[in-house]
Amino acid sequence: MGHWHDVRSALRGPARELREYIPATYHGFAELHAASLAEGSLSAKTKELIALAIAVADRCDGCIASHARGAALKGATEQEVAETLGVTIMMGGGPATVYAPRAWEAFREFSAELDSPDATTP
Repeated sequence: MGHWHDVRSALRGPARELREYIPATYHGFAELHAASLAEGSLSAKTKELIALAIAVADRCDGCIASHARGAALKGATEQEVAETLGVTIMMGGGPATVYAPRAWEAFREFSAELDSPDATTP
């Protein structure tokens, strides 16, 4: 496991604790998340790439980890991710040139895990 797994892992405990105080909010967000990323006129993979671009633009490491993993799970290729990040850099300017490589690293980490011979179902 690498850095981006650690980012996701570090958020689990505090999120679980907060969810105990505001379960309806978390439930509503989970439903929104599922509905927004479901297959539709846009593929689930395309939606994960859009979410990854927004994560870079918003400079959210937790979001980058989540949607880089999601893009890998949905079968995004390195070229698709690279082009998505290229558009993000064009729209986001200097800050995106810092966070796009972070997203690239996260995607490659999760993608490599899925490609490993001992990969298990996520």
